[in-house]
Formats: sequence, C-alpha cells, structure tokens
Amino acid sequence: MTKKSSLEKIIEIFEQKDPFPETELHYKSEYELIVAVILSAQCTDVRVNKITPELFKAFPTLESMAKAEVSEIFEKIKSCSYPNNKSRNLSNMARVLLNEYNGVLPTDPEEMQKLPGVGRKTANVLASVLFRKNVLAVDTHVFRVAKRLGLASNAKTPLAVEKIITSLSPPEKLHNLHHWLILHGRYVCKARKPDCANCIISHLCDFKDKNLN
Repeated sequence: MTKKSSLEKIIEIFEQKDPFPETELHYKSEYELIVAVILSAQCTDVRVNKITPELFKAFPTLESMAKAEVSEIFEKIKSCSYPNNKSRNLSNMARVLLNEYNGVLPTDPEEMQKLPGVGRKTANVLASVLFRKNVLAVDTHVFRVAKRLGLASNAKTPLAVEKIITSLSPPEKLHNLHHWLILHGRYVCKARKPDCANCIISHLCDFKDKNLN
C-alpha cells in the first residue's frame, strides 16, 4: 500500500469516528484564539484554558492587551511555560497587529509570521481554524504520529513532516487532519505509552508492527 493510499484510509476512519474535529482551546473571538495559540506553544491546552479566563477578564480586547504593561500580562500567565517570553510576545503582537494591520489578522500564514510570537506552526493553526486554509500545523503530536504511522518516517523536522503530509493529503482534508492527528497523539498515540490496543488505525501503523519510536 502506498503512503497516499494509507493516509486516505486513515482519513476515512477518522472521519467516521469524528467528522467535525475542532481545537480544544477555548476562545470566543479571533483575538482570543491568537492569544491562546501563542500561549499553547510547549504548553498543554488544558493549562492554557485555565489561564485565559482571567487573562481575558483583565485584557478583553486587542487594544487593552496593547496598552498593558508586560509585567501585568506576566502576572496573568506566569503558570504557563516560558511566561517571560510569552508576555513580551503578547504585548508586541497586540501593538504590531493594531499599528500595522489595523487590528485585523491577515489571512495569509506567511504574513501572520511577521507578528511577534507567531511562528509557522502558530500561523498555520490560525489560518486553518479561523480561515479554513488548506495548511497543516505540525506540533509535537502531529510530528510523532506522522512518523509512527510511517507516513513521514524519515522526516527530521516539523517542516519536513508538513511538506510530506500536505503532498499526500487531499487539500480540503488538511484542516480536519490537523485536529485528528493532534487528538490521536494526545489521547491514544501518546509519547511514552501509546495505547495501540485501543487504536482505531493500528492496522495501518508502522509503530505497532515494527515497534518504531
């Protein structure tokens, strides 16, 4: 079976189980999602969802975030990973987005990466979730699952995984595929102890057959 055929079957199985996957980050607006995704870098969605209610209560708009002192932002997000860097990034992101983009997030992920704190993965998440762009954000879960499945076994970087999976997947499936792979990695194909016995795609996986890591 080719990698393309294997991915098509994986997509079909995921689609039957969960036809409308979505991000587990809590947000009510474009602004809130930008902030949440920046905070989620190397941090769990669970932790981010615990932080953001108080953060958005203190800074409910892009304008209020731009006016806030970095130290004020830090106090609201200090339980997150890398709070010093993220405090500065949130402050600078808000100011740049207001001053250079009139407060409107660009739809192009390449342009988004000009914002402080927004790297390729973050930009692809925002482009996919907010604008349904046919892009794939590769986090640690997507990277691990794609390699274990044998779809990108030789890939050394997230960008390499992104390019491989994007080339194999129907473009219109990339939005959902991003969420399916994340959720599968988070709850089934976990880093330390993958639950192969309860994996719905184990018959299509190299990891179970070859014990690859």
